[in-house]
Amino acid sequence: MKQVPVKIEYGNGWHAIKIGISENAISFPEPIGKEIKIKEIDDVEEKRNILILNTKSGNSYKIASIPKVLHILKRTVIMGCTAYRLVAYFMSPAVRGGVMISSAKWDKGAIAVLKTSIWFVGRDKQLSIPLDEVSGIEITKREVQGKESDVIHIDHIENGEVVTSFILCPLTTLEILYNYLKDTTKDLDVSAGELDSVSGQVAMLVYSGMDSHAIEKMVNISHKQLESVYDKLIEKQIVDVVLTRREVKLTTKGVRFVNESVKT
Repeated sequence: MKQVPVKIEYGNGWHAIKIGISENAISFPEPIGKEIKIKEIDDVEEKRNILILNTKSGNSYKIASIPKVLHILKRTVIMGCTAYRLVAYFMSPAVRGGVMISSAKWDKGAIAVLKTSIWFVGRDKQLSIPLDEVSGIEITKREVQGKESDVIHIDHIENGEVVTSFILCPLTTLEILYNYLKDTTKDLDVSAGELDSVSGQVAMLVYSGMDSHAIEKMVNISHKQLESVYDKLIEKQIVDVVLTRREVKLTTKGVRFVNESVKT
C-alpha cells in the first residue's frame, strides 16, 4: 500500500497525516483510524486543491495535498469507485466561447459518470465537468483523422463561458453513453411550455450578455415587469442573481443639495 502525505479535515480542523492507497482501499490513520474500500466511494468532487470523497454510507472525506499526490489519488479512486465507466477518446476543452482551441487534441482514457460530475481520466490529464454545469448534450459529426465520425458534443459552463468537449468511441457504446448522460442531466431540461414567450426572450438576451436596462428597451417592458420575469426565471432555476439594482429617491437634504448646486 503506497503511503502519501495529505491534510484531511476532521472535527474542527485539518490534520497532516499519511494515508495508504491501494487499488482496493484507502487507509486513514488516527485521528480517523479507518479503512474505506474504493468500491464504497460513489462520488468524487474537486475544488481547487481539495478532493472530496463521498461514500455510499453517507460519509464524506475532504483531502488536500500537492497536485502530484491528488493526481495519484484521483486516478485510483475514479478508476475503481462505483460509477458508469468506459474507455474512450476525449477532447476537452475543444471550444471556448465559440472559438476553437488550436492546441486541443484527442486524449485516450476513461470516461466516468458519477453522481455530480463527468470525469475524464487520461495518462497525464484529469478533469471533471460538474453535471449541474452541463448546458447541452448531443451526438454530432466531427472530422477525425480525415473522416467524419460520430461524437458526443457536451456544452458546459466554465468561469461564465460556454465550453465544448467531445467524446469519441464506437457507435454502439457512444449511443449508450449519450442516453446515460441525457438521463443523468434530465433535471436541467426545460420543456417548451414552462416559459412564456417574453420570459424566453429575456433568457435569450441574458445569454447574449445584455444588462437589465438594455433588456427593458429591447423587449419594451418596464423595470417592474422585468423583475417579475426574473422571479419566474429564478424560480425555474434558469438564472442566478448576481447583482441587485437599487432604485433611489432624493431626501429633503438631497433636494437642497441639488438646488444649491444649480445656483452655483
